[in-house]
Amino acid sequence: MHMHIALCMTKVISLSNEAYQKLKNSKKPGESFSDVVLRVVGEKKKKSLLEFAGTWEGDDADEVLAQLMKDREQSRSRQVDL
Repeated sequence: MHMHIALCMTKVISLSNEAYQKLKNSKKPGESFSDVVLRVVGEKKKKSLLEFAGTWEGDDADEVLAQLMKDREQSRSRQVDL
């Protein structure tokens, strides 16, 4: 006879009242606090396009713009026959 026993290890952590309230408010129905922590910590944050916005810092802005306009013109002129 084989018997498999899985023990779930737990850890006690201290949270400020503010941290506890934020964690509690993040819980979805049926979710444990462990589930919330794993969901939140495991999230990969998608960057907003605004994070990439700004002034061009290179000294080749005119060349880059010219190439961009050339590429756009070429992509517009492609014709596809179906």
